Amino acid sequence: MKRFIYRNILPSLGLFFIRALSATYRIRVINEEIEKAIYERGEVPIYCSWHQRFFSGFGFFPKRYPLAIMVSKSKDGDFGSRIVEKMGVHTARGSSSKGGREAFEDLERFLKQGIPVGHIVDGPRGPAMQIKPGLIKLAQHSGMPILPAIISPERKWIFNSWDRFMIPKLFSRIIIRFDREIYVPPDLDQSSFEALRRNVEERLSHLYQITDALWEK
Repeated sequence: MKRFIYRNILPSLGLFFIRALSATYRIRVINEEIEKAIYERGEVPIYCSWHQRFFSGFGFFPKRYPLAIMVSKSKDGDFGSRIVEKMGVHTARGSSSKGGREAFEDLERFLKQGIPVGHIVDGPRGPAMQIKPGLIKLAQHSGMPILPAIISPERKWIFNSWDRFMIPKLFSRIIIRFDREIYVPPDLDQSSFEALRRNVEERLSHLYQITDALWEK
């Protein structure tokens, strides 16, 4: 019975909570034409976001296009994967510490099938706001563009977790901001690869700062 509750009842309740809360959000999209142009060129974006903000995206991204994400093979990942799969999101199970190669191959396969990938660049356990190499490698191997997807809620609950995880409050306004896409050359030496990784990391940090600052105006 406990297993049935964990595998079926609790994920359904989690899905209900996410959908009910997300239905109250008021979302404003900035630079949507950047995203649209990628699809019009026949490409598939690799959306990138911080782990801290991904909750807000569940009420927006899966409604628009099919989506694939990486979910760890931990117990928490098992639970989370059941929720997002009920939302129609494809999952690649693995992380940098366990099953990473298999998950990476699954994400490549999804991109080849025309399914965009949502990449949580500092998950599942950080360090917070530091981009791991997997994002750059996925864009490099697939030839698909990285698309910064900045999520900024106006009013939110902030948890005492490793990344200060955020859940927007009821009826909060949320900004979804896209920025110009990033292509990764297929041939990069180690130094150039690390320079690009740091550049993307700094760019994301800057975009979050200027987007969050819009709530102060």
